[in-house]
Amino acid sequence: QVQLVESGGGLVQPGGSLRLSCAASGRFFSISDMHWYRQAPGKQRDLVAHITSGGSTNHADSVKGRFTISRDNTKNTVSLQLNSLKPEDTAVYYCNAQFLVEYGGFDYWGQGAQVTVSS
Repeated sequence: QVQLVESGGGLVQPGGSLRLSCAASGRFFSISDMHWYRQAPGKQRDLVAHITSGGSTNHADSVKGRFTISRDNTKNTVSLQLNSLKPEDTAVYYCNAQFLVEYGGFDYWGQGAQVTVSS
C-alpha cells in the first residue's frame, strides 16, 4: 500500500514563508510526476506546481516567483517552498504523485495540510 504523508502546514502572517513536505512510503517501483494542489473553502482543487522525475518544473501563474517545488528522488519526497505568502494563498494543500506499482500505474494523494495566511 502506497502512502503520501504531508507535513509543514500552519498559520503564518502575510509576507511570511512556509515549507511543505510530502513523503512517499510503501511498495512501489518508481514515482513519475509529482504535484502540489490546493483547495480553498468553497472552491475547486487547483494545480499549484508540478515536477517531473527529471526535475523539470511548472508553477501556476498565481504563485510563480513566490513558490518553488522540488523533489528528492533518493528520499521519495516532494516539497513546496512558499514565500511572500498572501491571504489568498490560504487553502488546504495536497501532494499528489503517480506511482508505478506491481499492478500498474496509479495516482495517490496526501491527506492535506492546512495553510492559513492571516495577520
